[in-house]
Amino acid sequence: MTAEGSYHHGNLRAALLERAEAVLTASGAEGLSLRGLARDLGVSHAAPSRHFRDRQALLDALAVSGFTTLNARLRSAATGGTDGVGEVDGAAGPVGARLAGLGRAYVDFAVGHTALLDLMFTVKHADDSSAELRELGHESLLIVARLMEEGQRTGAVRPGDPVQLAQVAFSTVHGLATLAVAALLDDTPLSEAMELALEVLLAGLRPGR
Repeated sequence: MTAEGSYHHGNLRAALLERAEAVLTASGAEGLSLRGLARDLGVSHAAPSRHFRDRQALLDALAVSGFTTLNARLRSAATGGTDGVGEVDGAAGPVGARLAGLGRAYVDFAVGHTALLDLMFTVKHADDSSAELRELGHESLLIVARLMEEGQRTGAVRPGDPVQLAQVAFSTVHGLATLAVAALLDDTPLSEAMELALEVLLAGLRPGR
C-alpha cells in the first residue's frame, strides 16, 4: 500500500493538521506550505488540496482545531472534569477550585502550544476571519464568564460584569504564560508562579468583606 493509500476516512486531514502544527512550532507560519506537508507525509502534491483549498484554508483549519481543543479543556475544568485540578488554598469553594482549574488549563495549553495560540489569535482577528472561528474564540471567554456567573449566584464571586471579570482572569493567566514562554520568570518555577497568581486572582474575585 502506498503512503497516500494508507490515509483514509479523514486520516490524511488529521495527519496534515498534526504535521502542520509541528512545522508551525519549528519554523513559524512562513514555513508552512501544502506542498511541503505532502512531501513530509509522503503523499502526492495534490493530496492536501482535497482537504484544504490553499495555504490560508490550512491556517484557518489549524486555528479552528486549536480553539476546539482549548475550549474542550476549559469546559472540562469549568465543569470539574478529571484533569488533575486541585483546590487552591483559600479558594471560594468548588467554584474557586474550578476557576483555578481553568487557569491551569489555559496556561498549560498556552505554554505547550505557543506558536499555535499565536496563530489562533492572529487568524481570529483578521478582517476576513470566518464566523466559526470568531464564535470559537468568543466561546473561550464565555466558558469563564459562565463560571463567574455561577460564582456570583452562590456568593463565591464579587458582583460585576461576568465578561469583564473573565477578561481580567484571562489577562492574568495569559500574561503569566507569556512571561514563562519568554523565560522571564527568572528562577521562579512556572508551577509556583501559577499557584501564586491564581491565589491572588481568586482573592480579588471574592466578594468584599
